[in-house]
Amino acid sequence: MLGACEDGIYHITSEAMIVHIFSFVFLSQDEFKTFLKAAGCKLVVVQFSAKWCGACKRICPLVHAMSLQYRNVMFANVDVDDSRELAQTYHIKAIPTFQMFKQAQKVTLFSRFKRALCCYRSGFMSKPIFELCGADAKKLEAKIQELM
Repeated sequence: MLGACEDGIYHITSEAMIVHIFSFVFLSQDEFKTFLKAAGCKLVVVQFSAKWCGACKRICPLVHAMSLQYRNVMFANVDVDDSRELAQTYHIKAIPTFQMFKQAQKVTLFSRFKRALCCYRSGFMSKPIFELCGADAKKLEAKIQELM
């Protein structure tokens, strides 16, 4: 049975006795941190959204499709109205906003190994945080493929 997207919440499905959770919804900082630690080395895509947001509703089925396609990536959703603390902590200014995490840390533009040599040679610069604002599914999917 495939999961369905209702107001940004994905449901549990079972295929050949394997349970796969398409997206986790968080309200508290502690739940979110525990989830990120449990993800380990997997890429985590976090969508900051709101139930009333039209763009969030439009991208919801596309994110759901990505969660089916990229089984080794974990997807999470933070409703900015229900989780104001998380939205403030992660400096969310627009919705939908997608942020990527690996090993419980935000993925930065310079966090990948292939960029390490460049940074080492030119001196370490500040680490801008990667985030994608807006409902651009193609950019989101390209970034997921790059970071997996």
